[in-house]
Amino acid sequence: MTDVLRIGMIGAGGIARDAHLTNYQKCGDRVEIVAVADVVKETAEACAEMFSIPRVFTDYQEMLEQVELDAVSVCTPNKFHAPATIAALKAGCHVLCEKPPAMTAEEADEMAQAAEEAGKILTYGFHYRHAPEVEVLKRFVDAGELGDVYASRVHALRRRGIPGWGVFTNKELQGGGPLIDIGVHMLDTALYLMSYPEPELVLGSTYQKLGNRKGVGVMGEWDWENFSIEDMARGMIRFQNGATLILETAFAANVDQLQEMNVTLMGDEGGADLFPLTIYQEKHETLVNLTPAHLPDINYHEREIQRFVDSCLTGTPPLSTPRQGVLLQRLINAFYQSAETGEPVKLS
Repeated sequence: MTDVLRIGMIGAGGIARDAHLTNYQKCGDRVEIVAVADVVKETAEACAEMFSIPRVFTDYQEMLEQVELDAVSVCTPNKFHAPATIAALKAGCHVLCEKPPAMTAEEADEMAQAAEEAGKILTYGFHYRHAPEVEVLKRFVDAGELGDVYASRVHALRRRGIPGWGVFTNKELQGGGPLIDIGVHMLDTALYLMSYPEPELVLGSTYQKLGNRKGVGVMGEWDWENFSIEDMARGMIRFQNGATLILETAFAANVDQLQEMNVTLMGDEGGADLFPLTIYQEKHETLVNLTPAHLPDINYHEREIQRFVDSCLTGTPPLSTPRQGVLLQRLINAFYQSAETGEPVKLS
């Protein structure tokens, strides 16, 4: 077991710089960032200069062959998650791959198999799992405070929050829109709180009503003329244990708030809203609301990176596992399949 984790970056865009590299640097002498690869040479060079990274590549395969690495962050567009992750695992690296796991469930399964065969850690960038609210609510759920959680609601909604940068509106590179980008965060969080129950049926609908026309944007001006993704997705999951989950996610919708990211749980002994955390119960013939008096102010990405480094250095299991990634990708793909066919998709 190494004392210093030698890190390589695959992808040098905004998420690599702002969420990964900035927080790797906070790990001090436990981490050495030794190489970065990006298909755009200028992007890789600018990133290397910003973070004092000694080796620069435009081909991650060359980086994996020429540089001795212990771990890799994969921060590419979604289309390249699977090949980059599998290549890094086969090269003997632990991998932190940004969300979503992949473009298809088959790719996610290949990634999980590669991690198992290599005996290396593979985890995903679901940074909301590291939120104090999630950690507290998870303890309450696991202790039975909510009883049988039989219903959940997931919101990941923006009023006019279509990203005006990157490839977020390119279906070929991303696989979809808000469902696979922000919806996947809250969906994963809900499933994590519910201990990832096995799904039985998915019914979904997608819409393209606002993104393909010029309009006001609060996250920059997007390319509305080449908008190839959904701007809203809605649907339901029924699980084998009888529980159900309702999902609503949008980059652009005519709603009140500019952004809402939330999970609601309902059980037979209590319920909860996640952000802000409030637990609803009936105690001593009284309906009561329970709220934390204090929660630590924590950067979710910072804690995610710290825990990934800990897992790599100590062998402790990561919070997000490859097999959970496979199940989550199956659900995402089932939503899109149902939306395309107009029929529910059976998963068991």
